[in-house]
Amino acid sequence: MFEQLSPFLIHWAITALSLWVASHIFRGVTFDSTGALVVSALLLGFANAIVKPLLIVLTLPLTLLTFGLFLLVINALVILLVAALVKGFRISGFWTAVFASLFVSVLSLVIGSFVGGSDPAQQIQMPHNGNWL
Repeated sequence: MFEQLSPFLIHWAITALSLWVASHIFRGVTFDSTGALVVSALLLGFANAIVKPLLIVLTLPLTLLTFGLFLLVINALVILLVAALVKGFRISGFWTAVFASLFVSVLSLVIGSFVGGSDPAQQIQMPHNGNWL
């Protein structure tokens, strides 16, 4: 049971660290307490897992029309949603949310590549006989 919990906690810590760094780089991203930071990281993970895919599907024509650039708007809206729901987490405006969400995404990707882990869900394995079906 706990082997399933470890990748979740690692991802949560990486998101929290990325949000903390973003709050020191962008003046418009602020946290009142460490608790607000931890809850924001948790809620951002849930929002990225549940709300973001729904928004992507609902705005697919617009995303295709803008060659994927509308995904930056969706990322900003998700982080603004988290800021609206968590007391003690503030973002000063839309453009701050766009750049902060882009920064958090890239930094999480970089840190996650160094932390890595042996999550079998991240590895694509070929079947032994060479047939997929």
